[in-house]
Amino acid sequence: MASNFSIKHQPGFTAIAATCFVVLYLPILVLVVYAFNAASSTSEWGGFSLRWFQSAWQNTQVIDATLRSFQIGAIAATLATICATMAALATTRTASYPGLTFKYAAINQPLMVPEIVTGVALLIFFSRIKIFTGYSGLGYLIAAHTAFCIPFAYLPIRARLENMDLTLERAAADLYATPWKTFRRITLPLLWPGILAGLMLAFVISLDDVVITEFVKSGGQDTLPTYMLGQIRRGITPEINAISTAFLLLSVAIVTLFFFISRKRD
Repeated sequence: MASNFSIKHQPGFTAIAATCFVVLYLPILVLVVYAFNAASSTSEWGGFSLRWFQSAWQNTQVIDATLRSFQIGAIAATLATICATMAALATTRTASYPGLTFKYAAINQPLMVPEIVTGVALLIFFSRIKIFTGYSGLGYLIAAHTAFCIPFAYLPIRARLENMDLTLERAAADLYATPWKTFRRITLPLLWPGILAGLMLAFVISLDDVVITEFVKSGGQDTLPTYMLGQIRRGITPEINAISTAFLLLSVAIVTLFFFISRKRD
């Protein structure tokens, strides 16, 4: 008699899953461990020490790059979230019509285009503007980060809108509330968890970006990821491990907060 088939018990799946977890997380674990290395090289263990965290904290280049990353990330995430909120409202609070699917695709296009392509396109586009205006400030980085962060903010906001009950909005319309008053008193408070989730996700994406930033930035505009990339080219020291560990903890904290906020429904 043939045994019953169960999708929950597949031979070999546990080993494959364990291998994937080891390949993904073992390098990160090694990086974190060697951030506390007292030796000056990542090839040997010299004992436990916070020396490289102190070194990174006192490195003015690291501080400048970190502050620049936060500045760009905060502004870009805020602008991207505002644009994503308006786009989500325009594509969900409307009847279906020809071209709506095309708008979905256009908004989400940066998710499908390789970053290298976007980076080269922005480099060519902004270089022309720099020639005509003579301006070479952080505005280009902020504009570039805003553009590719919009779909990341759009997805949780749109998901929140699609799961919202329209009863309260319809009741407000029946009571002669204006569209703006309905949005301010009903839609926005219910949508707020999705907006916060989109904002944090966009901030993390901006904070972690390397490829587009490397193409768009001008001299003296290193963000923390591009600064670390430049230092790795000169040789890896435990200071890079310490910076990476701090960066990792920050990203994990923000993503964890995003997860709990995105689960909120009330």
